[in-house]
Order: sequence, then structure tokens, then C-alpha cells
Amino acid sequence: MNAVELINFNTSYGNNKVLKNVNLTFPSNAITAIIGPSGCGKTTLLRSINLTAQMEPHYKSYGDIKVLGESIFEVKDVSLIRQKVGLVYQTPVALPFSIKENVLFAPKYYGIKKRENLNMILKESLQKVALWDEVKDRLNKPASELSGGQKQRLAIARTLAINPQVLLLDEPCSSLDPASTGIIEELLVDLASKLCIIIVTHNLFQARRIADETVFILDGEVIEKAPTNKLFSTPTSEKTKGFVGGLFG
Repeated sequence: MNAVELINFNTSYGNNKVLKNVNLTFPSNAITAIIGPSGCGKTTLLRSINLTAQMEPHYKSYGDIKVLGESIFEVKDVSLIRQKVGLVYQTPVALPFSIKENVLFAPKYYGIKKRENLNMILKESLQKVALWDEVKDRLNKPASELSGGQKQRLAIARTLAINPQVLLLDEPCSSLDPASTGIIEELLVDLASKLCIIIVTHNLFQARRIADETVFILDGEVIEKAPTNKLFSTPTSEKTKGFVGGLFG
């Protein structure tokens, strides 16, 4: 089953067209990497899927996006879309609260109040990102005290705390050291058995390591989508071949 589908989807900011007639499907229980040069529309695509791009001035879109078979534009309560579709940003974001309250922020927002339920969500979410053992004795300490890699894992835990069915990540490892990057990549591979994961990355080696499929976007257009090994080894488009071969980007 496809978790996300874009149908003749277009976006613009004022007169600047960003995404152009995008038709894509993203399967459940798999990792799809989106690659392409800066400014090609990768982040706009991610932010359109969970309706955060729509918050920006002068943003317009037409076409359709379906999540689990339902058009996101027909859902009256936008928060329901963002509950199904979590987004982790490029820069590690720790809310100005304790580690515990960072994880429980969204569950409390969506109405979970019982202490035993919240405690279970807290532990399970931190365990999923391999952070529980590192922070279990300082859950009430400020999240700002965590390292960059820990903050990024905390951001993922905060997103997982509301059980999304789609996880979007925008360059989640771009500011992290190799060790932290490796931890997050292992985490994503493990989570892919339960989630649709879509990751934007400039790191072509990262796409090759973890993605089941890869999409190449250029100037707002989908040039090619294929199983990752095929796209990198035998791309059908000369543009794809040039990009993955380092001729431009």
C-alpha cells in the first residue's frame, strides 16, 4: 500500500513556481530518499505533505496529496494530518522544556492525560531512538543540555510519541558527526518496518546506505524514481547520471 501519493501537484510562492506537476507515490514500510540540488523543491515537497508549507505567505498549491488514501485538503482539522504525518527538521530542535516535557508535549496536546499512559509513551519513545538509557536519570533536566545528536534523536522521539504513520525528515543528519549520523541511520532502518519514511538528503552516500527507493528532483520536476541501487548504478536519465556522478549539484 502507498502511504503517500502526490497527484499532479504544483506549488508556487508568488510568481515563483517551485514544484511542477509532481506525480509520486511513497510506499508504507520503506525508506524513500529525495535527492537533488539546493533549491529544487525538496523541502517544499516535504512541508506540503504535512501542511506546514501552507502557513507561509504567498504559498499556493494545486493538485492533490493523499495520505493513507485520503486527500489532506479534505480534512478540516489540520492537526489530524500532522498527527499522522510527523516532520523532523534539519536543525535539531529542543523545546525550552525538560527532556520529559519535550517528548510529552504532543501527546498532551492531543488529549492524553493519564500519568501511566504518559509515562509509557515517554519510555517507549525514548527507547525507540536509543536515548532512554542515556537520559533516564535526568528526564527533568533542560533538553538544551543535550548534545546535537541527542537533540535530533529527541526531536524524532517527540514526533514518534503520537504514533505517526508517515515520518518526514529534512536533512536530519546535516549538522551531526559521523557517530550520531550512524545512530540515526540505524534508527530509521529499524523504524521503516512500521512506518513510511521520506528523507530529504544532500548526502548521496546516506541515500545509498538506507533508502529502499530514491527520487531525483531537478528544478521542481521529478526526473527519476527507482530502487536506490538501480538509480545510482544504472539511471535511465542523463540528468540523473550527471547528478549522482557529481557533474553538477
